[in-house]
Amino acid sequence: MGVKIICKNQRAGYDYFLEEKYECGISLLGTEVKSMRQGKGIINDAYVVIDSQGEAWLQNATIPHYDFGNINNHSETRKRKLLLKREEIHQIEKKMATKGYALIPLTLYFKDSLVKCEIALAKGKKLFDKRDTAAKKDVERKLRQGQYE
Repeated sequence: MGVKIICKNQRAGYDYFLEEKYECGISLLGTEVKSMRQGKGIINDAYVVIDSQGEAWLQNATIPHYDFGNINNHSETRKRKLLLKREEIHQIEKKMATKGYALIPLTLYFKDSLVKCEIALAKGKKLFDKRDTAAKKDVERKLRQGQYE
């Protein structure tokens, strides 16, 4: 089947230094999957929390109501459980104990008819880091266009 991207977190690379990436499944309701098949979903403001039982939860992700749903439609911004192995969760918890690390979602996608989420362990950028990143991208773009020779 391949991979079909549902949505991306466009600001993740701008706001964070992305260090380690993990692929995980998501526990979803039927109407959420149907809504995602229509290409709907927003993860720009979403984040991942690991609770006291050692479970990872995707918070603040918006999956709009399914157009043809009924009164049993899902809540748009409910928290959703991420399916990770226990060893991965422990490894992430150890690194998140270090100051400044966050766990953020990067993309939601279909992989062989299953919804997957790519999450990353990230460290926040300061304003001068963001300016530096923007300047490097500008120089690379001009080099590709042949403006600098």
